Amino acid sequence: MQERTSLEDALSGIGKVEQELEDDIGMIELGEAEGDDGVVAEAEAALKNLKKEVARRELEALLSGEADRFDSYLEVHAGAGGTESQDWAQMLLRMYTRWADTHGFKVEVLEESEGEEAGIKSATIQVSGHNAYGWLKTEAGVHRLVRISPFDSNARRHTSFSSVQVFPVIDDSIKIDIKESDVRVDTMRSGGAGGQHVNKTESAVRLTHIPTGVAVVCQAGRSQHKNRAQAWDMLRARLYEIELKKREEKAAADQAAKTDIGWGHQIRSYVLQPYQMVKDLRTGVQTSDTSGVLGGDLDEFMAATLAQRAFGTTGGDIEDVD
Repeated sequence: MQERTSLEDALSGIGKVEQELEDDIGMIELGEAEGDDGVVAEAEAALKNLKKEVARRELEALLSGEADRFDSYLEVHAGAGGTESQDWAQMLLRMYTRWADTHGFKVEVLEESEGEEAGIKSATIQVSGHNAYGWLKTEAGVHRLVRISPFDSNARRHTSFSSVQVFPVIDDSIKIDIKESDVRVDTMRSGGAGGQHVNKTESAVRLTHIPTGVAVVCQAGRSQHKNRAQAWDMLRARLYEIELKKREEKAAADQAAKTDIGWGHQIRSYVLQPYQMVKDLRTGVQTSDTSGVLGGDLDEFMAATLAQRAFGTTGGDIEDVD
């Protein structure tokens, strides 16, 4: 059903673009014939917007991977550095939530572990919508922040790291067999807001796949039964993602980026002090609009990464920033 919807969307999109192109060209010709500069300007602006839409659809054509069309799980984990890194992890979570909202995706928080003073130690969200995994897979890796720490009384510059992991929400058409004997099940009390129910019953569930060491946690539901079912879905998705990466012969590099949240493994740097810059170290794409990026404006970075994977283009020299 998802594949059919994807094809129908692509075909209807092409027809819509063709129709709008004809209409805009017709409006320009009519405006020029009648000497109406306002109509011409309006039609030209519509053509510019149409060009952006065509560019977006061209990028979506690159999302042809086996799992690209699926919904996505996204995990954020704070690195070493205590409160500063935990605050950075929460900033990243907010950034991806805003990106998803802007593009019409549905976001559900499945697990969130709060920091001692501020921020989060980790969080897992589910982003639902067409090609959610295809877009978000470009964000997997270690993200580095440089800024004057609001938690440092001496106002010193700090460098913090947090990692992002992305894996697809698989549907019933994909069968992942897991032996129950290979999985350790732990229950715990949920944390965070939720009224009297929270911290009184062990509704949160953690599953650990012993052969691979993959662990997932779910505490979104009020019942342990619901969280257990969701956790099993997450575990199957994680193991499926590992198999995908093995087929792509990238498992070793990707796993290294996920295990070491620190120097030498970051995919993107966000510098807020002493200057403003966000730079992707894989493609060389950079911008001084740090507030826009942290507000969810990630399309340029995602597009460059997709193009690099498809065509081998980098978009610039890859080098670090201070």
